[in-house]
Amino acid sequence: MDNAGYTTLTRQSGLTREMNVLANNIANAATTGYRAEGIAFSEFIKSAPGTESISMATANVQMTSLEQGALKQTGGSLDFAVEGPGFFMVQTPDGERLTRAGAFSPNENGDLVNMDGHLVLDSGGAPIFIPPDAKGVDVASDGTFSVDGNPLGQLGIYRPVNPLDLKRETGVLFEAPDGVEPVEEARVLQGFLENSNVNPITQLSRMIEVQRAYEMGQTFLENEHNRIRDAVKTFVR
Repeated sequence: MDNAGYTTLTRQSGLTREMNVLANNIANAATTGYRAEGIAFSEFIKSAPGTESISMATANVQMTSLEQGALKQTGGSLDFAVEGPGFFMVQTPDGERLTRAGAFSPNENGDLVNMDGHLVLDSGGAPIFIPPDAKGVDVASDGTFSVDGNPLGQLGIYRPVNPLDLKRETGVLFEAPDGVEPVEEARVLQGFLENSNVNPITQLSRMIEVQRAYEMGQTFLENEHNRIRDAVKTFVR
């Protein structure tokens, strides 16, 4: 196979990966706190004196959109949304993780947890305890937690030190390998949840573009295959 064929194959592989990312985004268009993903293509060029240069395109950079999703009012006293930059912090078996999904509830011990049972952490990195006899929970815009009028702590709002190194662990959980820092300019809204920031129309449009680009590449590979096959037949004769 010549260089054009290898280049097309790497491009096809990248387009396949992007198609999978787009499909996952569309599937999570209604997932609370979901952040859309994207793919960036990079080019690798190698050349040597007296030889033909080789160019390979790969989709090896996966990005996460940090755009604000639409806010949906639920009225739930333990439903929260972050307006502005930042994430909630939860404690998982694998360590601390960031999330924008703020549908919380107390567990059997009275600790505030997310839908997966992970502990929600306060601004000091400690679990948040809700007394079992609490009659009312109020949270101020800065995240200050009050139970029956008595302040108990503050919801922790954090952001990754290096946003470009944010790694998705599951649909709505992220790891920040370079560490996190507190966010002061974000607002916490009680009784709201943040919708996915996926735009299904944009994702579908891009999916069509990727599919057409893949079909063009496939046609090129088939034509190259036929050309080489015909050339071999002619040479054998």
